[in-house]
Amino acid sequence: MSELTFETAQRELEQIVERLERGSADLDDAIKLWERGEELLRFCLARLEAAEGTIEELAQRAAGAVPLPPSGDAG
Repeated sequence: MSELTFETAQRELEQIVERLERGSADLDDAIKLWERGEELLRFCLARLEAAEGTIEELAQRAAGAVPLPPSGDAG
């Protein structure tokens, strides 16, 4: 089995929600689907939080970067 990605987890979660909303699962299946959905949700939220942290770190680095000198194209 390949490593779970955010996009794969999101698609599976969407499918679970659709199936639960249709009411096509019996009670035992619905409980299993709900539990799997919770796992996928936690996974997705963790990935989003990690991405947010990375973006914030990159933004802080960019804000502290020394600007490049003018290109010398004075008129």
